Order: sequence, then structure tokens, then C-alpha cells
Amino acid sequence: MRGGPDLGRLGEEEAARALKRKGYRILERNFSSSAGEIDIIARHRGVIVFVEVKSRASGRFGPPQAAVDSNKQRRLTRLAREWLTQKGLVGTPARFDVVSVRLEEAARLEVEVFENAFEAQD
Repeated sequence: MRGGPDLGRLGEEEAARALKRKGYRILERNFSSSAGEIDIIARHRGVIVFVEVKSRASGRFGPPQAAVDSNKQRRLTRLAREWLTQKGLVGTPARFDVVSVRLEEAARLEVEVFENAFEAQD
């Protein structure tokens, strides 16, 4: 398998499975608005978690989690605030996690969860 939309979809599926194994309860997938999209929204130990999934077929462009730069963090923060407002959950503890999915040799996927990967950005 190569990169592209198929790897992205597979990465999100693997990320959701990994999060469930760690005790996350998935609340919503692919929340979108005019500002963009949040891959996974979950609850973990009483905290709302906004999860960005990054999948890569090679390390040529660095580790997948490195793609969540400050611009992406600001966009995710805006989306998270929008979601919390829509759900009437403003003030609820929340954090941002990143899940890295790498396609390794023999088509094996390596999934790594980075809890509290970054702070909300203004």
C-alpha cells in the first residue's frame, strides 16, 4: 500500500482502534466546518480529547506527528472551540492528542498516541 487517501482512511481506523484499547470513548469522527476538520473527538478519563491523525508511508518527510505545525494547531483549536460551543460543553476539560500511523515493512502499521501533544493556540 502506498500513501494517499486509502492510507489516511486506514490510519484513522487504526487510530480509533488504538484509542479504544487505551480506554477512549469515541464521540465523533470527522467533525467538519468551514474552518476544517477534526479527525476524532473522544472522551478519556473525563476529558474531551480532540485527536489529529497523521499517517505516513515513509519517513521521508519526517515523523507523522511533525506535520501538526503551529498553523494546524491554531486551526484545530478553533474547531475544538466551535465543537465545544455547539455541544454546550464550553468549560469542560479538553486536550489535544496526535496519533501517528506509520506504514512499516511488510505492510505492518505502527500506531503511536501522543497524549496532550500541544496546548490550545490563539
